[in-house]
Amino acid sequence: MSQAGPILFVSNSQRPAFVSALDDARLFPVIDSDWTNAARAVEQVQPAAVIAAMTGGHEPHIAPFAKKIAEQPLYLPLVALDAPGMLPHNALPFSSHGSHADRLGARLRAALRVRTLHATVLRRLPETTAKVPLPQTDPARDATVLLIGRGAAYPALSVALGERMGVIGALSIEAAAKHLNSRDIDGVVLAEGFTARVADAFLTVLAEDTRFRSLPVVVTAHQLTQNFDLPNLEIISGEPAKVAANALPLIRQHAMEAQLSRTLRSIDAGGWLDPRSGLLTVEAFARDFAKAVDQTLARGGGLSVARFAFDPANPRAQLDAARILSRLMRQMDFGAAQKDGSVIVVFAETDFRTAHMIARRLSAVMRHTSNGKHEMRSDPVVSVDSLSPSDTAKSLLARLSAEAPRAAS
Repeated sequence: MSQAGPILFVSNSQRPAFVSALDDARLFPVIDSDWTNAARAVEQVQPAAVIAAMTGGHEPHIAPFAKKIAEQPLYLPLVALDAPGMLPHNALPFSSHGSHADRLGARLRAALRVRTLHATVLRRLPETTAKVPLPQTDPARDATVLLIGRGAAYPALSVALGERMGVIGALSIEAAAKHLNSRDIDGVVLAEGFTARVADAFLTVLAEDTRFRSLPVVVTAHQLTQNFDLPNLEIISGEPAKVAANALPLIRQHAMEAQLSRTLRSIDAGGWLDPRSGLLTVEAFARDFAKAVDQTLARGGGLSVARFAFDPANPRAQLDAARILSRLMRQMDFGAAQKDGSVIVVFAETDFRTAHMIARRLSAVMRHTSNGKHEMRSDPVVSVDSLSPSDTAKSLLARLSAEAPRAAS
């Protein structure tokens, strides 16, 4: 993979062999710097990525250095080798134990794809006449991690991860597989409670499925018995707070990639898609809904609407629901996250009974997300209604909202 710049290697000691191999194989040109001159080297070299060896002498420099990298206008991956403690929020962990150039190269290529995607979005934003804002929130705040485990550390890991992002818990590999197929997941934490054989089988399945190959996967309680084609696979052991903090940069990078992909789709759609949720904007929904109602009344057929309302104290639930719907709803359907905290979906050519069944299935998927810190679950109040001959778009939505209290009781 080509990149606009070399790789900067920061260390107070000699390059390890697997880093030199990147240069020798002409995979990535590598330029060296010590920690004292690292910040200046970023300005002079303009690297595409940075590899930093956390093997001594880095302690007084790492925090300001990571901050400088985070302030770059274009995403600059920072890979931290063998960090003994908690990492800065933007430093991707990498354990060099048993490492070789292919493994590090795969990690770099995955990170550079995100950098290229960021550059593409920045280049295309001025091209669009519609207003497509870049999301200003930290991507990690909108991220969702799948926590798999059933040991004593599971509750503490759930809390530590839930303080930083959304958490979906799975007590079995089978349950985890269902979530992976129905949800947008930004990372997997495989905790204790499974044999090495089960863990290896699960990782093999992930590596063989192209949908999950770049997914960050953190293993907390197993030593790997083989190599897996998973660029962002990392073993992080220790206290739950350390596991969560050091897994966060990998998960944030994946969430950023998803965020940028949604932004590109919004640009392609002329700004009518919400980059954060993946659904239509409120304005685009109102336009399309009015048109769908008029066409259905003129031509005949069915049209049903479902409203998913959430606890106002849990704003994250609306975002999770919107992303579930953008992933699972049919191509003919459309929806939007509303300003009152609900999500509305329109089911084209669908009668009331079928729409009610679809809405129940979708709400069942939503209930599995919780915030590990407060145990706030995404339990929606669902109301469903269908278009009648005397309806307008406004009257149908008004009736749907009025039915929400009855649906909750």
